Amino acid sequence: MAETDPLGMMAFPLKTVDTAELMSTLETYVAAEGTKTVVIGKPAMATDSTELIDLWGEKIHKRWPLMEIVFVDEDFTSQEASRMLIMGGMKKSKRREKGALDKVAASLILERYLAMH
Repeated sequence: MAETDPLGMMAFPLKTVDTAELMSTLETYVAAEGTKTVVIGKPAMATDSTELIDLWGEKIHKRWPLMEIVFVDEDFTSQEASRMLIMGGMKKSKRREKGALDKVAASLILERYLAMH
């Protein structure tokens, strides 16, 4: 997960959430932050995960029907996040932790959304 500043200018890594805990985590976050838009990374070309991503979008929309759900191309965000972590000096052992990479990739997806608006 990533979040933006109040002006919607920058994206910040927030945390990695296990799929089983996603809805409860979103429930808490939306209640605390008054979230109006959820940005979801989705590959530009259909993959084996595309259907699952669409189902999550539907599930979130069903829970919060007034919330805007936006799908943003996530292609190459993991590779870009990896390069950023290396350039930032993160040790290889820390970079191997899936959560570190996912948080940065989530912020890159959010940055792509912010750049479109």
